[in-house]
Formats: sequence, structure tokens, C-alpha cells
Amino acid sequence: MNIKPIRNDDDLKVAFQRLELVFQAPDGSPEADEMEVLVTLVEAYERKHYPICPADPIDAIQFRMEQQGLTPKDLEAYIGPSGRVSEVLNRKRRLSLQMIKRLHQGLHIPYESLLAAV
Repeated sequence: MNIKPIRNDDDLKVAFQRLELVFQAPDGSPEADEMEVLVTLVEAYERKHYPICPADPIDAIQFRMEQQGLTPKDLEAYIGPSGRVSEVLNRKRRLSLQMIKRLHQGLHIPYESLLAAV
């Protein structure tokens, strides 16, 4: 096993190439140990250099609407009257904590996404 730190994207590419070779290694083998170490290194490098931020609240709402075939009218139960729904979807009004709670409970949109702009 010749493991080196991942310091840049070229090192990352080399690590991925090696991972392809050892990914299906049998448990308990030296290659399986190498695979575990490489995965840990790759995850640490990507977490530092390519962080994934929570979705924008409006993007998260629109994604859920698309997934479930919802219309703005369907959001009135969570956000309020149609005018308020329109303001929220057009980014003219911020979500209140009460709206966030109802959207999370009713549509199962993660709090992390809904709270990104609060």
C-alpha cells in the first residue's frame, strides 16, 4: 500500500484511478484496507475543497413542488394567502419561522434548506 496525501485535483484523480482498481476487493484484504483509507482521504479533500451547501430555500420549495406536482395554490396551507405565496416564490418576502415549520412538517423539506436564508 503506497498511500499519499491528496493535495490537489491531480492527486485526487490518481486516488480515484486507484480506487477503481481496489473498490471490489474482498473484506479483510490489504486492497480493502487501502480502499477504506483512500475513501477517507477523498472525502476529506472533497469536503474541504468542494463543500456542498444547503439548497436555497426557494429552490428547495420549487423542487418539492415539481416532485409532487404541486401548484402555488397548494402552498397556501403552508405559507398563507396566494399573494404571500407569490411574494415568497418571487423572493420578495422571506420565509417566517412559522412558514418554515409548516413547510418542513407538511412537505418534508429539510430545515437546513429552509433556514439557509434566515
